[in-house]
Amino acid sequence: MNPGSTDSSTLVEIALAEGVADVRLNRADKMNALSPAMFDALLVAGERLANEADLRAVVLSGNGKGFCAGLDMQSMAALEQTSRKKPLVERTRGISNDFQAICTLWRELPVPVIAAVHGVAFGGGLQLALGADMRYVASDARLSVMEMKWGLVPDMGGMMLTRDLVRDDRLRELIYTARIVPGVEAVELGLATRVADDPLALALATAREIAQKSPDAIRAAKRLLQVASRGDAAATLIAESAEQAALIGGENQREAVAANMEKRAPRFVPAPPYKEREGR
Repeated sequence: MNPGSTDSSTLVEIALAEGVADVRLNRADKMNALSPAMFDALLVAGERLANEADLRAVVLSGNGKGFCAGLDMQSMAALEQTSRKKPLVERTRGISNDFQAICTLWRELPVPVIAAVHGVAFGGGLQLALGADMRYVASDARLSVMEMKWGLVPDMGGMMLTRDLVRDDRLRELIYTARIVPGVEAVELGLATRVADDPLALALATAREIAQKSPDAIRAAKRLLQVASRGDAAATLIAESAEQAALIGGENQREAVAANMEKRAPRFVPAPPYKEREGR
């Protein structure tokens, strides 16, 4: 890695200097919403970073007015078609599918990753931030586990990534209601690490501080933290995919999208009983 070198792609910019990778989502006109092209760009960025021998720390942020508004709703139809061609339960990246991998890859990188969140981090955008080791947020940032609003569940690693962060009953409330929380409350809940007037500046300063520590020790510490993380990750990730596959394109999921787009109250049909749904 050459100090001061810069590689800017269309959708994800990476600037490398003195062991620190400054990674920025670059779709500001769409609040960095996750389109199929953005998914691909993030996977490419992750692969590049994983192969940077002298990488010491990573800062992940978004250009423009927000970190990431979540899934690009114009891509919803394409998502449904993609899930039919390539089932979500198919493991394409280790224990993850491609959608989960854009969030879990940050945990799998051998160095610490800090997300700097301003504006919004909704749905998949929040799950992306949760993949980082730490999250610095602006006090007026707005965060939400928003999938339920669209008739979906968190399926990009969110269940695994939140299990050590948010108390169970509070996580259930966030998922069931899809409510939006400000930065200060996000810290209190465990979704964020700390509030900062300038999250990006603090994240870069922290990354530079980490870069000054022994890279062997830093990487060893991250490996140990991964081992110490409790729970069966494979089972959690496959369960996310199975539930999401059952939801995408269903009548109530399509109604959730239509109602939000048309700014009206949704008209849902009753869900089948749990035992019937499970074929029991």
